[in-house]
This record gives sequence, C-alpha cells and structure tokens, in this order.
Amino acid sequence: MALIHLESLTKTYAPNTQAQVEALRGICLDISEGEFCAIVGTSGSGKSTLLHILGCLDVPTSGRYYLDSQEVSTLNERKRARIRNQYIGIVLQEFGLLPQRTVIENVALPLYFDQSAHLSYSQRKQRVQEVLTQVGLESKLNTLVSQLSGGQKQRVAIARAIINHPKLLLADEPTGALDQKTAGEIMELFSALSHTGVTILLVTHDKNIAQQCRRVLHIEDGLLADAGQP
Repeated sequence: MALIHLESLTKTYAPNTQAQVEALRGICLDISEGEFCAIVGTSGSGKSTLLHILGCLDVPTSGRYYLDSQEVSTLNERKRARIRNQYIGIVLQEFGLLPQRTVIENVALPLYFDQSAHLSYSQRKQRVQEVLTQVGLESKLNTLVSQLSGGQKQRVAIARAIINHPKLLLADEPTGALDQKTAGEIMELFSALSHTGVTILLVTHDKNIAQQCRRVLHIEDGLLADAGQP
C-alpha cells in the first residue's frame, strides 16, 4: 500500500512574473510504507522543494499529494500543521535544537503541540526515555544540548522527530555536518528505524550515503529522472 502518492506534482515560484522558476515539473511517484529512500540530484534540481511539500511545509502549484490515502495538497496551514504533528517527523542538517535547553526539553517539545495526547509530565518523560533509548542516548536525558557532540545532537533531533511515532520521517542532508564515522552511525540508526515500519526519505548529495538506502530517487531539473526500484 502506498503511503505517499503523487500525481503530476508541480511547484512554480513567482508564477505570475517573468522571473518564475519551475522547481518541480510533474512528479508522479508512489512510496510504500516502510521504504527507506534517498532523494538525490544536483543543487537546484528540486529535491529540497519536493521534501518540503512531502513534509507539508509547502504546497504544490498543481497536482495532488496523498499521504496515507488523504489528499493533503489542498489543506490550509492549520490542517497541514496537524498532519505534520500526527504523521511526519523532520530532521534537519543543522539539527534545529534549542542549545541552552536539556535533551528532555528538546525531545518532548512536539508532545506539547499534540492536542490529542493529553499526557502528564511523567508520561512525557517516559516516552522521551523510550525514544532516547532507541537512539542510544538514554544517559543524556538532563544534559544541555550545547554540551553534546554533533553526532549526539543529530540523535537528539531524530529522537524529537520520532517522539510522536510518525509514519513518515523526512531528513534534509542529515549527515552533511558530520564526519564519516558519525554519519555511518546515523545511517545505521535510520536503517534500524525503517525496519520498525517507519517510511524514511532523506535528501543527500553524498552518493555513499544514498547507496545505503534501499531505493534511490534521482531528480533532475524538477523532473523525476529515475524512481529507483521500490
């Protein structure tokens, strides 16, 4: 069953001016639950634009985007924010953490925006402990983020992204700021998460990173040049 279904997806910036840019030009794609995919392409090819639309951070100019059989391409910002909170986890290259806050405060943040959860402090702490154990940072619960290494910060970012048990995990150059050894450890973590049923899509310019994914999507000039093998 396709978790993601795209029909002729386009994205044009400044569509009513002579300086318009066609970032995506008719993307058709199906991604099944539990797939582990890399999105590769040169700078400006449209890969980050596609990731932003998949993450409900942006909307297409035309075409349709179905997530878990629900059309989300026409939703307003409030409804897209709800979809992001319930279905999607996002990991950024620069971590996007609050450095002067503790690990538990950073990881628990999405729980405060989940109006359906109604969790007590002890329940939130327990869930944070569970995901930190999953990413191998159970001993860092009360450590300030500013005191962590780059690899540890990325693990905290991943823990925060999966705290609400998302069906879809999106990562934009998640290893770009890491050394080779740490990047390998983060990719092993992504692979382990994919085996739990989470669908993972990551944007990367690194061919070695892409080869560690089970499917590679190539985007060129806003077009899907190669959808890989599902």
